[in-house]
Amino acid sequence: MKEKGILYLIADRKLGDEKILEALAAGLDMIQLREKNLSSAEYLRDAKWLCEKANEAGALFLVNDRLDIALACGADGVHLGQDDLPVSEAKRLAAACGRPDFIVGATAKTREQAKEAVRQGADYIGSGAWYSTSTKPDATPISDEEYLAILKEAPVPNVAIGGLTPENCGRPLSLGASGLAVAGGILGAPSVTEAVRAFRERLRKR
Repeated sequence: MKEKGILYLIADRKLGDEKILEALAAGLDMIQLREKNLSSAEYLRDAKWLCEKANEAGALFLVNDRLDIALACGADGVHLGQDDLPVSEAKRLAAACGRPDFIVGATAKTREQAKEAVRQGADYIGSGAWYSTSTKPDATPISDEEYLAILKEAPVPNVAIGGLTPENCGRPLSLGASGLAVAGGILGAPSVTEAVRAFRERLRKR
């Protein structure tokens, strides 16, 4: 994966397949499927579909939470939260399945979490939330001080996440974020294509 300038879409098919496909066509580096309240069979079906579309668009495809689904659909990687499978176990299982290049990302909201994620072999870290979102309105905003400490403790790419728009994403980028992980800022925009272009421009000027 890229070290800098990463535009990473967090996709939920409930927001519309057409919008997801439009975002891929506009130019993404990475896309993650994050689904809740689906059976494993339904999740795998959706993951296979999006994996194919991401491959066609040249974007890395990851699955949220579910290592089994990620490996079964041929994803490039998995993103794990603090309550999910440990990063080290995901790495071990992926290697056992013949995927030593499998990407394992981790959420880290504190410097301690970031340090542990890197110790276990995380390939990148997602940190936030930067601003409140409709999906996580009660998320505690990350401070500039804590984010800088995370970057110091974890020398791997770090994507900022949480309520980001082209208008407010300058803050994490100015502190050293490697990229931006976005959901509603793209899929909820009046024009998905224009939103992707606007984020790309901010990343270019970082």
